[in-house]
Amino acid sequence: MENLIYNIINSPRNKWIVTGIVILSMIGAVMMIPTKLVLAKMLPGKSANTFTIYVDTATNASIENTRSVTSCIVDYLKNEKEVTDMEVYLGQGAPLDYAGLVKGSAFKMLKSQAEIAINLTDKHHRDEPSYMMVHRMRPEINKQCGKISPNTSIRFTEMPSGPPTLATIVIELYGKNDALLRDTAKKAALMLEQTEGLVDIDIMQDDLYTKFDLVPDKEKIIRSGLSVDQVNQIIYLAFKGMPVAVKNTRNQQDQIPIFVRLNDRSRMIEFDSKISILDKLSSLKLMNNMGMMVPLSEIVTIESIPSSPTIYRKNLKNMVTITAECDMVSQVYPLLEARDKMIEQLSVDYNITKVPGITTYMFDLNLVDKKSGEEMLLRWDGEMKVSLDTFRDLGGAFIAALVLMFLLIVVYYKSFALSGIVLIGSFLSIIGVIVGHWVTDKIQLFFTDTNFFLTATSLIGFISLMGISARSSLLLIDFSRSLIAGEGMEKKRAIAIATATRAKPIMLTAVAIILGSLLLATDPIFGGLGIALIFGSMAATLVSLFFIPVLMDNARAMMPDTGLKVLSEDEKSTWCIMTDNIRALFPHKIPKMGKKKK
Repeated sequence: MENLIYNIINSPRNKWIVTGIVILSMIGAVMMIPTKLVLAKMLPGKSANTFTIYVDTATNASIENTRSVTSCIVDYLKNEKEVTDMEVYLGQGAPLDYAGLVKGSAFKMLKSQAEIAINLTDKHHRDEPSYMMVHRMRPEINKQCGKISPNTSIRFTEMPSGPPTLATIVIELYGKNDALLRDTAKKAALMLEQTEGLVDIDIMQDDLYTKFDLVPDKEKIIRSGLSVDQVNQIIYLAFKGMPVAVKNTRNQQDQIPIFVRLNDRSRMIEFDSKISILDKLSSLKLMNNMGMMVPLSEIVTIESIPSSPTIYRKNLKNMVTITAECDMVSQVYPLLEARDKMIEQLSVDYNITKVPGITTYMFDLNLVDKKSGEEMLLRWDGEMKVSLDTFRDLGGAFIAALVLMFLLIVVYYKSFALSGIVLIGSFLSIIGVIVGHWVTDKIQLFFTDTNFFLTATSLIGFISLMGISARSSLLLIDFSRSLIAGEGMEKKRAIAIATATRAKPIMLTAVAIILGSLLLATDPIFGGLGIALIFGSMAATLVSLFFIPVLMDNARAMMPDTGLKVLSEDEKSTWCIMTDNIRALFPHKIPKMGKKKK
């Protein structure tokens, strides 16, 4: 090892070869991310023992419409052998879980809403993970059950690996004109549907429909010998139902109300039209004060009016939210594709400018309608924003660690060059981190047909490697300087001896890290941390043993300021001849010394 290192640093050609290999490796590793050889994601998919299906039918749908969709889904799930049981919640949300806390399950109370909670067999006893099961069932269920009721949205919600969000990709569209917001939201949702990898696209907005108001005609009611209150009560009693009396019982302290309304068949209107409503009202009759039966259709007017959709506001601004989920892909790449598509297609009707910024809101767009001049803001949110914030914070932590290490080493060595050598050795461990993820991704694709992503835990592993890599470089520098200062050894030979001597503890440290990280590498969440530690330790070891000596040889600060001059080989030969001549003249004054002392 000593001879190998000495031959490398003693030859300018060999030093350039090692330096070139390191630079090319660094460039190749970094280019794997933009070329998508290594895919980045906040956190990978996590297999769980349960998932939930959210069902939203048209805003004006009845409970029967919603039940027909959920029944279709339940019939399909009955054929899945891994499904142990399920429960349907019509007109309400399922009991709150980790994901439902932020997805609004607690606020569901409409007839057009339902949730289906599905329990699976234990994840350790089945071959197919839950996210692969959802990936397989989603298109089939949407194909069979999504067309039963118009404007139906069926979304699959899995337990998130990290912090829950409203959806993986969220678009918030802000503006003052509700009609323009609705039209733009439909265009944005259509572009998301055309983007590969995005599923479960949903616009969180009420559907527009025509509703009918029953308006009592007061003049006709009075002439018919009836009262307005009488008419209102019979209409409410027939279609909605109301308590009409109470019942006392010995077993309960409170009175029991008696609730009365028409049965489902009698109050059901066959067609959504004025004629159908008039036919139903004509069958309902009230007796006036003269004992005559007056049909409701004679004293009630039917008016067709448009529905009043719910207005959603955030930060005192009207908004529409569009959500989408990623199907077995990272949210970064579909988002970039969808954003480019929106800039291209929406530019026909809008003047589009990008919102300036380098962190959280750098993907947002300002839209100005070319016809009306109305302004809108298209803002991206969801898991993508969490990913940007997380990677930004981890990057800030990484830079802060680098700066702190640099300053501490400068204080210790009083040299910027040596401090830079240590930091370069620490940073180059990223070669192993990225290449390790590429190798693991190819292996995982071969066995499971799923990608292995560069995640937030991978960056945590990379940051933790900095201390280990810096320690290896510091060992070499300190040992080399000790040999030069204490033994008067030549710099190149001192670096070679120090590298050969410290190679064993450096490699043993790397082996210990690799063996300790093998268990982490098998975890679905912390697998990125394990892979980063394993392959990063390999890269850091190679860099420390072969590239750091090259940098050390080129650093003048490697020569300690001890007041002694380190002689070259020619100067040593001259000094030895002079010493021998002086010893011949004064044999008793200068004692003989070993070759090493000379």
